[in-house]
Amino acid sequence: MAVRACGLIIYRRLQSAPSSKVTDGIEYLLLQTSYGTHHWTPPKGHVDPGEDDLQTAFRETQEEAGLQASQLTLIEGYKKELHYPVRGKPKTVIYWLAEMKDCNTEIKLSEEHQAFQWLKLEDACKFAEYEDMQATLKEAHQFLCSKE
Repeated sequence: MAVRACGLIIYRRLQSAPSSKVTDGIEYLLLQTSYGTHHWTPPKGHVDPGEDDLQTAFRETQEEAGLQASQLTLIEGYKKELHYPVRGKPKTVIYWLAEMKDCNTEIKLSEEHQAFQWLKLEDACKFAEYEDMQATLKEAHQFLCSKE
């Protein structure tokens, strides 16, 4: 059976100049792991027994970034499922999209991560080395652009 993990792609909107498009001011939150290859990823983690996928995504976000569900707005209509092998075993990761209600809310990392960055789409894709994660970020951004 595939290992299952869930997380949130979290973004914030910076107050931008009136002339610029709303989506120009969007930054995505990535966390750098304090283990392994120190890769950058949105907050995510394994589903605990008795939890549904979305509960897992919110719990992991609270544990890894210190953000409560009440500080985020879940974006309707976006859900992305990734499938890839980890150490030879299949893994499924499900991401939802969530906006920070207050773009100045403090991020509080757990021991699992050593750094975080708020990044514009292009930089977020550079930090997220995995192609499927880059594609997911671009797709989420496209989704947000289409809602404007």
